[in-house]
Amino acid sequence: MKILLLGQHGQVSRELHASLRDQAELIVRGREQLDLAQPEQIRQQVRALRPGLIINAAAYTAVDQAESEPELAFAINAVAPGVLAEEAAALGAPLIHYSTDYVYDGSKSAPYVESDPTNPLGVYGQSKLAGERALQAVGGAQLILRTSWVYSLHGRNFLLTMQRLLQERDELKVVADQIGAPTWAGSIASTTVQLIQRWREGQAGPWGLYHLSAQGETSWFGFASAIAEQLRAAGKRAGQLQPIPSSAYPTPAQRPLNSRLDCSRLQRDWQVQLPNWHDALLECLHSPR
Repeated sequence: MKILLLGQHGQVSRELHASLRDQAELIVRGREQLDLAQPEQIRQQVRALRPGLIINAAAYTAVDQAESEPELAFAINAVAPGVLAEEAAALGAPLIHYSTDYVYDGSKSAPYVESDPTNPLGVYGQSKLAGERALQAVGGAQLILRTSWVYSLHGRNFLLTMQRLLQERDELKVVADQIGAPTWAGSIASTTVQLIQRWREGQAGPWGLYHLSAQGETSWFGFASAIAEQLRAAGKRAGQLQPIPSSAYPTPAQRPLNSRLDCSRLQRDWQVQLPNWHDALLECLHSPR
């Protein structure tokens, strides 16, 4: 089977590439080969390649920068997915697309389920929600997978930033009132492979929108504390951590205080589940780079 993977250097796309390259004819397109801000480029390449499955792991993910670049964020996160959905439907090919917890405002006191009202706080979340709606308007064989707090051993993410800062500084202040589930990109990729296998074996659940994040919950401070613990266990230096409220760390884009996602629907319909966030962190830290 020919799979078109969009996204080359992103965290999830790198893990997907490693997981899928030996299982299918994998064609990877990064921004150097395909500009997702150009709809006609998308149409031309999909029509030329005629894949049997499309995975869109590309996105505009600069949450704060999106506040000053809304047109580019919407072009990549909203318009491009709609074009991909149209082309996938024309080919009769399933489409897997990743979305985000930022479609919610974080005001709910419990984990979010897929049917909860959305209310993104910033441009990034608004553009990702618009992308979801563009896909849903086309319909067909789609999996829209909302995930949260993605990290890996590559790129720019909280794990790598904390590892560096904890070794550079004596004290570090980290937000403690935002709650969610840190989710390793490797877990997202391996679960995506399971979903593809179920579809290919005729055991697919219903297509649609699902939550896909690690089990359990913590705060950014709790995540940083776990990272510090692992640094010390490896005999490395780690500064002291101090919890602070979000109000003490203002950013251009407001973040939801509650990013917890209820993933029971995916487990029920597709029989897949990500590991606990802390277990996945350990697996990530011991995985080959």
